[in-house]
Amino acid sequence: MNYVIVESGGKQYKAAEGGVITVDLLPNAVGDEIVLDSVLLAVNDGEVSVGTPTISGAKVRATVLEHFKGRKILVFKYKAKEDYRKKTGHRQNYTRLQVESISLE
Repeated sequence: MNYVIVESGGKQYKAAEGGVITVDLLPNAVGDEIVLDSVLLAVNDGEVSVGTPTISGAKVRATVLEHFKGRKILVFKYKAKEDYRKKTGHRQNYTRLQVESISLE
């Protein structure tokens, strides 16, 4: 298995066996094993399988490594000649996953 494209939280991620992916925050505890069954595309030795919209029976098993916050994004609003300035920040919560196995059944 070379890699798969998996969907989590409405976003798509490229996952390879033994690799690490960073997804939006998941409610699972650190050390839990989760199964991502929304596999959109699989590439295996040059052979490409595309789902409609997902590949039935395909699963990705992953372990939760950690939960963390991303870097701060600064948001600055400004209106010229109106003395309006507003500066805020945002830090997104993420979950890091270790991909254990990929199975296409």
